[in-house]
Amino acid sequence: MASDLRGEYLDPSGGVRPVGLPNGFVLDSHSTRIGEGKEAFERAIQAFNTWTEFDLGWVRVANALAPIEVGRIVAVEVRSLGLWSLNLSRIVSVTQIQNRFGFIYKTTAAHVEEGEERFEIVLNPASGDVWYETEAVSRPRDWMALFGYPVTRAFQHRFARESHRRMRSAVD
Repeated sequence: MASDLRGEYLDPSGGVRPVGLPNGFVLDSHSTRIGEGKEAFERAIQAFNTWTEFDLGWVRVANALAPIEVGRIVAVEVRSLGLWSLNLSRIVSVTQIQNRFGFIYKTTAAHVEEGEERFEIVLNPASGDVWYETEAVSRPRDWMALFGYPVTRAFQHRFARESHRRMRSAVD
């Protein structure tokens, strides 16, 4: 994840790994095998292009017709504790190469959290496995998120579980 929120180094396998996080930030990283083969990879990309990974009932992208492109604002609506909130993030990076498709967005001032999140589909050329990966670096931005931090963290974990489950079912 290209980030100014934490240092990085290249590990021996060629991947990028975090070195540390600024004070108050947490890292959540999840990876799920969602299918196998080029067709599954293509279905996963189609699901991304319709924001399926956010289509959870209690979470949705309000501007669901928005393309995945650098500079695009993503408006994520979240229903928590009986209320809907709108959180805005800006796409800062898009990856679209032979075996990878995804994006990174950073939160804006109109988001309860401060940070960034990576969503990526990876086709392993050796095994043919298709993986859905998410990685978030965040901390509470406002007093409400700080005050309700245990609840906020529970919703973040719930989102990760359900988003991965949703992508697995979209590719099957």
